[in-house]
Amino acid sequence: MKALSDKIQEARKLMGFSRKELGQLVGVSDRSIYAYEMSTVRPRPSVIRKLAEALQVSPLYLDDDEIEDPLYGIEKKGYISEAAARFGEKAAKEINFLLDRNTALFAGGDIDQEEKDAFFDAIANAYFDCKREAQKKYGRKNNSKNNQS
Repeated sequence: MKALSDKIQEARKLMGFSRKELGQLVGVSDRSIYAYEMSTVRPRPSVIRKLAEALQVSPLYLDDDEIEDPLYGIEKKGYISEAAARFGEKAAKEINFLLDRNTALFAGGDIDQEEKDAFFDAIANAYFDCKREAQKKYGRKNNSKNNQS
């Protein structure tokens, strides 16, 4: 079991980044990277996603100490990032939960990656459609960022 701090430091060194370089890629200071690596500060979910992108690992790997595979759940990264960009951090957690629960359907099966991707696309699109409709009905009407397709 590895802590977030160890995973960040290990991946940063594997990528050959200094703390300053990683901070520039992520949009935080090198002091913030140092704090993340020393476990004195935990990055916000949006920063964890940016760290994962820069370090070429999955956000789930960084966020969960029990996950040992740096590429675990990497196929969900795009959906989670899109949900966060369109609807915020809560939506990112919700879509991750949905996709994670549905991944169990593939256990022990012989489904190729293209079919899995099509399944994830369908779930994500249905989720995004529902979020858009809920915003139209209950959300702020003038928030153009959230009403994008």
